[in-house]
Amino acid sequence: MRIVLATRNPGKIAELRRILSGFDIVGLEEFPEIGDVAETGVTFEDNALLKAHAVAQGSGLPAVADDSGLCVDVLNGMPGVFSARWSGRHGDDRANLDLLLAQVSDVPAGKLTAHFACVAALALPGGEQRVAEGTLPGHLVRAPRGEHGFGYDPIFVPEGERRTTAEMTPEEKDTISHRGRAFRSLAPLVRELLAP
Repeated sequence: MRIVLATRNPGKIAELRRILSGFDIVGLEEFPEIGDVAETGVTFEDNALLKAHAVAQGSGLPAVADDSGLCVDVLNGMPGVFSARWSGRHGDDRANLDLLLAQVSDVPAGKLTAHFACVAALALPGGEQRVAEGTLPGHLVRAPRGEHGFGYDPIFVPEGERRTTAEMTPEEKDTISHRGRAFRSLAPLVRELLAP
C-alpha cells in the first residue's frame, strides 16, 4: 500500500516509516513536480489537511501529512503552528530554539510547562480525509541537551522523564512522541479507508 508522506524532511520520513511500518511510505522527493504547500492555516489541523489534500491531488495517491509544534503555556500556546518559523526563517532549528529560550529567560523554571502537539491527516485523491491528534506534555529546560531529534527536542523534557527528547534514542522517542501518538491513532483509520 503506497502512501505519500507530504514532507521532504528526512528525519520526519525516517520517523514515520518506523511508526507506520507495513505501509510503503515515500516522501515528496519521489514527486519533484509537487511544490511546497504553504501552511496558511491557523491550526495544526488546517495545515495538515492543506498539505495532505494538495499532495493527494498532485500525486494521485493517498497522502499523509502532519503539522506539529511546541506549545509553551507561559507564551499562551506559542510558538504553536509557527514553531518551524518562530525566528522568521522556516526550518532554522537553532535560531528558533535560541529565540524561544530568550523569550522565557525570566520565567521561573517551575512555570516552563509546555507540550508538543501534532495533528496527522490522511487525504485521498477523491477528497476523503481522516484526522488524528497526539500530544506530549512536559517542560522546558534552559540549555539544549542531547544529540538526537530535531527542532525543540534538545530543550523539552517529557512528563515523568529527566532526559530531553534529544537525549532519547529514536525508538524511545517514537513510543511517546506526539507525532507517534497521532500517527498510531491514524494508522487504523488509514487501514480502514484503504482496505481492499
